Amino acid sequence: MAIMDFLNRQFIDVIEWVDDSRDTLSFRFPDDDKQIKNEAQLIVRESQVAQFVYVGQFADTLGPGKHTLKTENIPILGDLLGWKYKFQTPFKADVYYVTTRVFAGNKWGTANPVMMRDADFGVVRMRAFGTYDFKIVDPVLFLKEVAGTDHQFRLDEFTDVMRSRIVSVFSETLAAAKVPALDVATRYGELGAALLEPLNTAMRSKYGLEMTSFVVENVSVPPELEQAIDKRGAMTAIGNLNDYVKYNMGNALAEGKAGTAGIGAELAAGLAMGQSMMQGGIGAAAAPSMPGFVPGAAPVATAAAVPELLTPEQVAQALSVSVADVLQELEAGNLKGRKIGSQWRIGRPALDTFMQG
Repeated sequence: MAIMDFLNRQFIDVIEWVDDSRDTLSFRFPDDDKQIKNEAQLIVRESQVAQFVYVGQFADTLGPGKHTLKTENIPILGDLLGWKYKFQTPFKADVYYVTTRVFAGNKWGTANPVMMRDADFGVVRMRAFGTYDFKIVDPVLFLKEVAGTDHQFRLDEFTDVMRSRIVSVFSETLAAAKVPALDVATRYGELGAALLEPLNTAMRSKYGLEMTSFVVENVSVPPELEQAIDKRGAMTAIGNLNDYVKYNMGNALAEGKAGTAGIGAELAAGLAMGQSMMQGGIGAAAAPSMPGFVPGAAPVATAAAVPELLTPEQVAQALSVSVADVLQELEAGNLKGRKIGSQWRIGRPALDTFMQG
């Protein structure tokens, strides 16, 4: 009788796992180096699958239910063990339970800025963070690529392992989608929904996971880009560039705030307004009373000397931006200009085209 008790203790009759942790993704059944008895009972609960592994090779995957372990329902394992027909002997194999329910409210974020190419601003550095929900859809691939042979792979380990991988996939997907920085910074909901399927395509094939929800809570860009976005919005609201330049220069002249660097821009604006007056009704009415005026004569040299080429300083003054912003747009080719030696010159038509585009 003692011998039979000893033998019974060497075999496993029932294999089951009750998850009371709520944060375990995979769990290896503790066999204590015992063998699984022929026709042992395997119990798999809802939101679980059982994965057999024999000598490092993945065998059968069994879903929810009560299973009697025979060659009929574990054919892959039977082939690996060399059983072509029914077997009567105990066998040794690892059994992993994998949780298939949705794990919600997981956080993701970029530890370092992500470098992105942008059609409007060139190369942009962006940080992003948010939350996601996921579930395991391919237990074999998940065990192989993520959990490995861990006895109990928990959610906190998953967060550490997957954070960088999710950010990497997010960066690749965002770059491939070519979403403008202006849209990224203002349309979080649409961005999360748009990235969900491309992210899932990568996550399924690489890690056996599927995201049921991906939320972008915030995207931040460097302060200088935030200022550029604000200025771009302001210029869109301004509309006509010529009217804006005249208005801005008029205020600067009236308040005496232009400074020495803006004298050339002030004179250019004044000459431009003078030319407009000469070509309009005001000039026609006032011309006869001007000293030395001869009807039909050529315009005076001062009115004809309106500069068509502007320096970066004059453009910066006209747009109320820094000279560095103007030089950046020139180097990027967004604002057309010509560099003579170390100096830039910008034609008025090119400036108008830049503002309208």
